[in-house]
Amino acid sequence: MKSALVTGANGQDGILLSRYLLTLGYKVHGTVRGVDRAVEKGVQRHVITEATLNVWEELMAEVAPDEIYLLGADSFAGMPLNGVSQMLESNVMLMAHQLEAASRSVPGARVFAAGSAAVFGDPGSLPQTETTPRLPTSLYGSCKALLHPLADLGRRSGQFVSIGMLFNHESPLRPERFVTRKITSTAARIAAGSMEKLKLGNLDVVRDWGHAEDYVKAMHLILQAREADDWVIATGEGHTVREFCQMVFELLGLNYLDHVLSVPEFWRPAEKVPLIGDSSRLMTQLGWRREKSFTVLVEEMVAHDVRLAGSGHQA
Repeated sequence: MKSALVTGANGQDGILLSRYLLTLGYKVHGTVRGVDRAVEKGVQRHVITEATLNVWEELMAEVAPDEIYLLGADSFAGMPLNGVSQMLESNVMLMAHQLEAASRSVPGARVFAAGSAAVFGDPGSLPQTETTPRLPTSLYGSCKALLHPLADLGRRSGQFVSIGMLFNHESPLRPERFVTRKITSTAARIAAGSMEKLKLGNLDVVRDWGHAEDYVKAMHLILQAREADDWVIATGEGHTVREFCQMVFELLGLNYLDHVLSVPEFWRPAEKVPLIGDSSRLMTQLGWRREKSFTVLVEEMVAHDVRLAGSGHQA
């Protein structure tokens, strides 16, 4: 039986990846940051209170995983500049500790690290591929860009370290601080009778939104490749926030124009060239295929939040 260690096992990707690996017959270990954080049923939980090199070494030696999925990091691209220390610590230093621990405790383990499309910043070409220059324009993107030389160093020392440059990927498990879930949860409450308005920023911003269930399957495929590398995980389709809103409210029998406000506090300019990825290489070389369309994604998220709104629960 293969074993896997999934960090950030209580997050959207951690839950969905753990669930998928369990269906494949893996023994799954998952790390969380607090004793109150739950993981998928069937996953052996490990609480990390101090993410030091020694802690990771001891854990990896104990678990001895065949595969390691590094998903536990701050993933909110809107973090302000004064959060630089926290972002560096929770992304760059965290991965540095984890890679070093793996090299010492389980040198034969294969490692997947969650990268981001934010490394491309305001790209000069469309769509973005593995060869598109990484020119981040945000703190989050800059920190994610620093993961690539860390992975390169690991490869040169004989480690199998791959990075998935993940474009936006959603599911009903997304926290409400992300715009897609903010839209579906607020719209569901409005449909249930709430008089609130949905306050957003620039409705013409374009995003490449995929289903997180498809993306965690790509993560697993990447660790089955012959060689470690960097891979783009994306749909290749761009949709505006406006399109997302329109579809959500139409599913609820409403007109988004009656309920959505574009307010300055959330405003951000649209990129000159939108972030839309090309996963052709992932599809041709590793056989990855999307199983859930944009429409299915939106329908699932709306249905989930309608159930929550009807029960009176908040996510």
